[in-house]
Amino acid sequence: MNVEINRHDFYARLMKLAFPIMVQSLMLAAVAAGDALMLGRIAQSEMTAVSLASQIQFVQNMFLMAITGAGAILGAQYWGKNDRRTLQNLFHLMLRFSFLVSFLFFAACEMIPQLLMRIFTHEEELIRIGSSYLRIAGWSYLLTGISQSYLAVMKVSDHVTPSAAISSSAVVLNILLNAVFIFGLIGHPMQARGAALATTIARIIELALCIGISRKESYIRPDLGRLFKGERGLGRDFARQCLPLLGGSLFWGVGFTSYTAIMGHMGADAAAANSVSAVIRDLICCMCNGIGSAAGIMVGNALGAGRLELGKEYGIRLRNLSFVIGFASMLFVLALTPLALNMVKLTETASQYLKGMMIIMSVYMIGRCVNTVTINGVLDGGGDTVFDMYSLAVSMWMIAIPLALLGAFVFHWPVLVVYSCTCLDEVGKIPWVMIRFRKYKWVQDLTRKEPA
Repeated sequence: MNVEINRHDFYARLMKLAFPIMVQSLMLAAVAAGDALMLGRIAQSEMTAVSLASQIQFVQNMFLMAITGAGAILGAQYWGKNDRRTLQNLFHLMLRFSFLVSFLFFAACEMIPQLLMRIFTHEEELIRIGSSYLRIAGWSYLLTGISQSYLAVMKVSDHVTPSAAISSSAVVLNILLNAVFIFGLIGHPMQARGAALATTIARIIELALCIGISRKESYIRPDLGRLFKGERGLGRDFARQCLPLLGGSLFWGVGFTSYTAIMGHMGADAAAANSVSAVIRDLICCMCNGIGSAAGIMVGNALGAGRLELGKEYGIRLRNLSFVIGFASMLFVLALTPLALNMVKLTETASQYLKGMMIIMSVYMIGRCVNTVTINGVLDGGGDTVFDMYSLAVSMWMIAIPLALLGAFVFHWPVLVVYSCTCLDEVGKIPWVMIRFRKYKWVQDLTRKEPA
């Protein structure tokens, strides 16, 4: 039975949810862009070292995305069911697990920063600069899990705009402090260490804002008396969503980190060009990230309320929209290429690499947008989290990464050919994703009959 969807209402709600998340995603990406632009004005080595060191937080975010993602999937459905108490219990689960992950990454950055940097490069100058960055930035990693849990709960409980405002405010502060500390507008120029200090201060402010705003009556906030008390049934539901998400996040996150490491070992010019292209990619992906998050909330709310046909129709319309966003992003990358070449100081060789990477990335963006909205939005919104994990296992770990490794270290292919291998996974799995989508296994109500 088809459900009639009011076109105006659909897009109005989609943009109400997606736009603040797009802004939030854009602002987060702007931090990396700000680091690259400011440090790139000082020296290529400073920019490249910070880009490589930031991969540690990227891997940490893979764990946090799985934890907060599982909470958001179940939370959106329980919010659609109007069950606040269960959403609060989910919040407690997120806080416990995310703090544990954050502490482990903090400890690694403080104790073994040189060893972490050697994963990505063998050049001593980059290792030295990156290690000094990690020792300071590690303190911000300690707070990230808590603030991300707060922001995730805000998004699924109709507080998307405050969530985006908090995150965006922290990012603006981060960028301003970047300029102050990197260039020494107050005191001695700190360069890479200045970028780390700016990030840490911004994270402290972000967490303080999350805690302060969540004290308002309409917000979901932790109950300290029940923070460490678990509901066994809800815990099983959480694990059922979190573990596949964690597997998928680690496959994707470690895979992307492997791409960075492979390009880093192909020389300083290849690493520098890849660092700039990664910043641009993350900026342009903000639209599909926003639509994908909104898709998960809309589909989850409908399914949790028992309106399965409505959730299905939402998913179909959002899947179609993902292709439009993908082709628009491709054109945008091509249009930005001349600007990217003049954005930072690169060697002539690195500039040529960057030009080729931008052209390759334009095609990659089609698959990235389609898969983000369809998999991370629609399929995950209905609890079909397993597909993302094994699609990445095949497309990334059995095809793209082996080809890139062989090309870089065995066959010694040109840099741009190896870079092309790192972009195969997203475009290549589109037909597989569409087949999975049409099975409609994601059309399911995940909530329990009785409140947890």
